[in-house]
Amino acid sequence: MSGRRFSRTACSIILAMISASSAIYCAAGELPPSAPSSNSSAYVKVQLDHSLKLSKLKQGDLVEGKLARPIYSGEREIFLAGSSIRLTVDHLEKRRRAADDHWPWVVKAFTPRHEKYPVFATASVSALGSDNTLHVSLVSISRRREVHAQSKRKKAGAQAEENGAIEASTSARGYGSKNSAAPVLVLEASNIEDKDKEDSGDKSTSSASAGPDLSALETLPAGTAFKILLLQDVSASKSKPGDIVSARLLEPVYLNSRLALPAGTLVEGSVVKRTPPRWGSRAGSLYLAFTGVTLPDGNFLPIAASLAGAELDRSSHTRIDAEGRLHGERPGKAWMAINLGMTAGLAKEVDDATQLIVEALISTATDASTAGTARILSSCISGIYMVTRHGRDVVLPRFTEMDIALDRPLAVTKNAESAPSSGVVRGN
Repeated sequence: MSGRRFSRTACSIILAMISASSAIYCAAGELPPSAPSSNSSAYVKVQLDHSLKLSKLKQGDLVEGKLARPIYSGEREIFLAGSSIRLTVDHLEKRRRAADDHWPWVVKAFTPRHEKYPVFATASVSALGSDNTLHVSLVSISRRREVHAQSKRKKAGAQAEENGAIEASTSARGYGSKNSAAPVLVLEASNIEDKDKEDSGDKSTSSASAGPDLSALETLPAGTAFKILLLQDVSASKSKPGDIVSARLLEPVYLNSRLALPAGTLVEGSVVKRTPPRWGSRAGSLYLAFTGVTLPDGNFLPIAASLAGAELDRSSHTRIDAEGRLHGERPGKAWMAINLGMTAGLAKEVDDATQLIVEALISTATDASTAGTARILSSCISGIYMVTRHGRDVVLPRFTEMDIALDRPLAVTKNAESAPSSGVVRGN
């Protein structure tokens, strides 16, 4: 009897855990709505010098690294990639854990819904021998990898080798890190615009003279690549066809040594098609199209561009096909092992619970006579559980770096500026 009581208790606990876990998973899978960032804010990407444990950070701790990408204010590059940056932990706060596509729901259900994050109020950037203070807010901390559109004729192994070569090339140019174990900090700086205006007060005349020359047009050929920054969360499970996608040009685009599109140009697009994760562990997919750019002066240019690459979390299981569609990868061994373990445990508990219920209702029933019925029921329940497991999601969080390529030529106004210019901010 003690064994039966234990099984009854275990069954109740398992059923309660499954119900609670389902509620937690549904809540954790929601992406918090976030409005697109203001164009006056600046994107700050920091490659840390060493690995960082968030749980061990304390108020006043110093975090050091280097800028993994230049910082732009409007059209001007004000801090170069590779500049040293120091951040001081102001305090720690609990944040809701970001949605991901790494693990099945059972792992997410027993993962804490919140985690401690450091809060940085200011950052000190060293440029040309002087320290410059920026007001910043932390967006995310993660390890990154680049995912590129796969060629139709390339196998997965060849594509992985090409992606590795591109990452190595990117690191060599100073836009990445050779230390793959160190995470990347993504921050948003809010006072860049004001500093830019103060520092460039005596250059207002020359800036105005560097405006677009309306007397001629130049054409960006099809295949021209843009590096853009996503300004809101997008996912296969939550986004819907027709949803507007906003992004910002991270780097200026030059044509024949002339500025064609300045950094900060707004890029507009939409969700064309999405397939949410489905039963049978089938992964989701997402297709984005980019249809227009809005220049800093307000001029709108229609474009046709598709996704060519994205920088995602290193543990993300997402690929991009030749047409620019994002697909979640098939469940791996760990994913299947976890679900099979849950299935086996569920089958055992259903088997024991069925025998207890039948023997309680029928006085003449024995373990031997109810074994067959219990096994059939447990097999059905475990089979239903396995079939109803959803596959991996496709998640693009806010401030995801993406590469898009023009599908057809784009005519742009010729700009009089003939070479990239950078005005590095000096002093506080």
